[in-house]
Parts: sequence; structure tokens; C-alpha cells
Amino acid sequence: MFMTDLHPAVAAVTDRIVRRSAERRAAYLALMQRQRDAGTNRGALSCSNLAHGFAAAEQDKSAIRGGAAMNIGIVTAYNDMLSAHQPYGRYPEQIKVFAREAGATAQVAGGVPAMCDGVTQGQAGMELSLFSRDVIAQGTAVALSHAMFEGALLLGICDKIVPGLLIGALRFGHLPVILVPAGPMPSGLANREKQRVRQLYAEGKASRDALLEAEAASYHAPGTCTFYGTANSNQMMMEMMGLHVPAAAFVHPGTKLRQALTRAATHRLTRIGWNGDDYRPLARCVDEKAIVNAIVGLLATGGSTNHAIHLPAIARAAGIVIDWQDFDELSHAVPLLARVYPNGAGDVNHFHDAGGTGFVVRELLGAGLLHGDVLTVGGTLADYASEPVLADEELHWQAAPAESRDDAMLRPVAAPFSPDGGMRLLAGNLGRAIIKTSAVAEDRWTIEAPCRIFDDQDRVLAAFKAGELDRDVVVVVRVQGPRANGMPELHKLTPALGVLQDQGHRVALLTDGRMSGASGKVPAAIHLSPEALPGFDGVSGPLARLKDGDIVRICAQTGEVAALVDAAEWAARPPAAPPPPPGLGVGRELFALFRLHADEAERGGSAILAAMETVV
Repeated sequence: MFMTDLHPAVAAVTDRIVRRSAERRAAYLALMQRQRDAGTNRGALSCSNLAHGFAAAEQDKSAIRGGAAMNIGIVTAYNDMLSAHQPYGRYPEQIKVFAREAGATAQVAGGVPAMCDGVTQGQAGMELSLFSRDVIAQGTAVALSHAMFEGALLLGICDKIVPGLLIGALRFGHLPVILVPAGPMPSGLANREKQRVRQLYAEGKASRDALLEAEAASYHAPGTCTFYGTANSNQMMMEMMGLHVPAAAFVHPGTKLRQALTRAATHRLTRIGWNGDDYRPLARCVDEKAIVNAIVGLLATGGSTNHAIHLPAIARAAGIVIDWQDFDELSHAVPLLARVYPNGAGDVNHFHDAGGTGFVVRELLGAGLLHGDVLTVGGTLADYASEPVLADEELHWQAAPAESRDDAMLRPVAAPFSPDGGMRLLAGNLGRAIIKTSAVAEDRWTIEAPCRIFDDQDRVLAAFKAGELDRDVVVVVRVQGPRANGMPELHKLTPALGVLQDQGHRVALLTDGRMSGASGKVPAAIHLSPEALPGFDGVSGPLARLKDGDIVRICAQTGEVAALVDAAEWAARPPAAPPPPPGLGVGRELFALFRLHADEAERGGSAILAAMETVV
């Protein structure tokens, strides 16, 4: 069914990644083999170690003590403030029951933080957001370091949580690992209506009460937010990489089908351990082909720009090196098959109802745009071209629909929304950046205008309210990179910039920070690297040379981000002095070490991975 030859661009990018990664990947796999062979497991524990490990296991104590059955480590990102993770509260007890059904046991190995960018957006707490991924990775490693487990279930969904869980678990890649989602909340207020009210509020035409009512009607129940931001892009990528049981991503919380999928994940994990004949360790599942599949899926569905940072970090944890050129070349080959808000009107529930990830997997496999021979936790990748159903209370998978159930939401490769995946590399005398074009009208792909420079997003909003931006303008927000202040998202600027664009102005954003997983209709050159703040060498990124009024050109067609300044003048221009470092408060001072050691966005913006590579 899926014997199509691999697309030349996919083959070429994959081959380049394999060659580039050869030394590091070989060293990583050798380390995983040593961990498997050298006793990073329960059988190597002393009697005292083991007794501590099962002391509180109650009815599972004898099974864990005997060592004959798999003991599953649960790493959970549960909290009941974050809507996407609130459903996980009951999962550990359910998983323990499901494990016993399969002759195994399960223990909660540890918990990791799960902060919500929706709550911290535009607030000081957002400066902890990106580095929370490193903390989650470390927390996952602490949880699994006890060597009590022969497999792991990772409970996490949202922005930094899934990448952090994976980065941590990949250091225990000799274990089989399955990620277990909890599903999206039901659709609430239409996202386009929410966006309309946000812009009215930005213009002073809607009250705070009206805005809060719209937001509460949109984010209204347990489950993942329904727009196609980083959280739901995470879930799509886990399907493309084969790290869920098939088609688990977008089933609602609290349903019998959702519980059946969690049960299936638990049972499946017990069948892919090292004592059987179908051993599927995480280190072998997350290989170069799986990483390419994740990028392809991201591009085909118009997913989050945040993954231009997260995927390089995930890949590094598995000894794989990717860069934005890889994204760019694949983007030119991969068609856009989905339009999910903010790229379209419908949300992830509408996407799922139209055929969802199963339809996308089948279309991409059929066009030779995915590696079908990857090792997945749930069978072959072709098994992911399906959708789950309950029949007589039993879980079954049926083939994804042959045709989209809604071609305004989901289309086949033969008739895509766009021939381009919509995430491109920009390069020029300002550095390298990413732009997402899938939600941007093509007549806005090129913006050339005088710039206005800010070091703080609140000052952008103050200038907007004062009418100082009522013109063609490239809004520059610099000193927002990982080393500067933890690279916060600047999504708070979206309504104001949208108002300026709707008024007919040619507007773009340029920043060494992040925009949002929900990057929308305003062209945004983001993640600019090197960042403006000086690095260890004391050299500032070229963005620090920019002055108010310089003409800046951002062009997604030609892949250009440049200051149109005479080359000699540009070379001689000194960088602006950086602003004071982030102030105290909300724990930002505890993350000073992360800021000090973070590397560039294109490498993942990680402190722990940068430090790890100096000693490994």
C-alpha cells in the first residue's frame, strides 16, 4: 500500500543529517548499549537499594521484589491548574490496574513541572518558560535514575513538557518508552471570534469584561487548548515519530475511548521490553528518520514555530544534529495539507473529525514524504494511518478515511492548500531566523520598511497606544534571546500588530525572541540568531547594530532578513549597549545559570545540552 519511492528532498535531507550526525549518534547508541549491558536496571540493585524501591508498593510489592515482570516508571506532568494536564490526576492508578492486567507493575517514578504559557504570556514568568524544558528533562532523568524500571510511560502534552520529557528519557534510551496524551478540550468559542475580540480590546473598543468572557468561553474545560499551537503540534509529532499508540492524540479526556487508549499504551509497553522478542528501545525509535518525519508532519500541518527550537534539542539528546536549513529544504518539498487555527477557521477537534493525523500519515506515506520504515512503539508507521474506535467496549483501529471529511480543514497531497510547508529560513546581515508563512497572506511575504526598536514588549504596546506605530514599520524587539531573558514568547503583541496590518500598513515583527506556537497573520522573523546580547566571546549579535529608522527587508520569497545599510557603515557601526539584566522576582534569579550557558536558538536554546556536550 505504501511502497512509493522516497521523495528526493526527504532522502537528501535525511542523508545529510545521517552524515552530519554519524560520530555523535554512534557515541550515543554505544552509551545506551552500555547502560543496557552494564546494569542500569533493577537486576543490578543491591538488596538495600531494591528494598527501598518497593517498600511502599503495597499489593505490587512481591512482583517488584521478584523481578520477573516489567516494572513501569510513570513520569507525570500532572497539575490541576493547567487544563491539558488536569486529566492526568487519575492516570497513575488506572495505569497500575492496566499493568497488572498484563502481568506487570507500575510506580510513579517522579513528577515534573508543567507551566502554562497561556497563563504566563506577557508576564515575567514567561522568562522561565523555555528553560522549564531543561528542568523537565532533568526531572525526568532524576525519576528514571533509580534503575527500578524496565519501561516508562510519559504523561505530558504541552509546549515545553513533551520536549523536556523526551530529552530526559532519551538519556535512558535503552528503555522502551511510550508517551500518553490526555486529549483536547471540546470546542468552545470559535478562535476567530476570540481573535476578533482581542483586536477590539487592543483598539480600545471592547471592555476587559468582554475580553475575559471571550477568553473564558474559549478556554473552558479540562483538556488541551484547541488551537494548533505548540501543545497540539507536540501531539501530532509524537504520532509522526511513532511514540504514541496509533491515533491517540486528539481523543477527548474523560471518554471511554481515551481510557481504552491509555490501557492500550500500558499493555503495549509490556510487549516491547528487553525480555521479549520485540524489543523497541527509545534510542532506536528516535533516529534520524523519525526526526525527519517529525519535521515533515510539522510542515504538512502548519505547526508551531517553537519546534524549530525544540526539535533540534530533542535530536541532540539522541546524538542527532539538525539545523534550520533542513527545515527550509523540507518545507519547499512538503505540501500544506491542513488549515487549523490560526492557519484556518477550525480547531484541532475539527481537524480530528475531518480525518486527523491518520489521514495526514496516509497521504504523506503515499507521496513518499515520510520514512515508513521507522521503528515505532505501535507497529509500523502505516499502522498510524488509522483512527481508533470502540466496538462492544473493545478498542479497535480502522483505516483513516479515504477522503477528507472537510476539505476546508484537511486536503490530500494531490490538492493541497499550498505546495509549500510554510516554515522558511531567513538569512542575511542580521543573522538567521525562521518565518512561518502558512497563515500569512502571500502579498505580505515581503515587508520592507523603517524599523522601530524596542528592548521590551510592553514598550511596543505603549508606542502602539500612543499612535507611534501608525505607519509601515518593522517592529524590532531585541535582547529577547535565551541568554538575555530566557527567550519569552511575544504573543502579547499579536493583537496590536494585527490592528496595524488591518489598517492597511505594511507591518512585520523582527526578534531574537519567540513569537508563539500560534503565530498568525502578521509576518514575523523570529528566533534571530545570533541573539543581540553578547555571548561568551563578548561579541553582540548583528541585531544590536540596528538603529531606529534603518530600512529592514524581510522576504519569505527569497529567504532574506537584512538591514539595508551600506556595508562599510554596517561593519563599522558599534553595537548598542544591552539593557540591564532581568530583575529579581518570580524566581527568574534561580535561572541565571541557564541563561549564562544557553546556546543559540538554532541549536535548541538549551543550557543543559550545551553543557553536556562539553563533557561527553
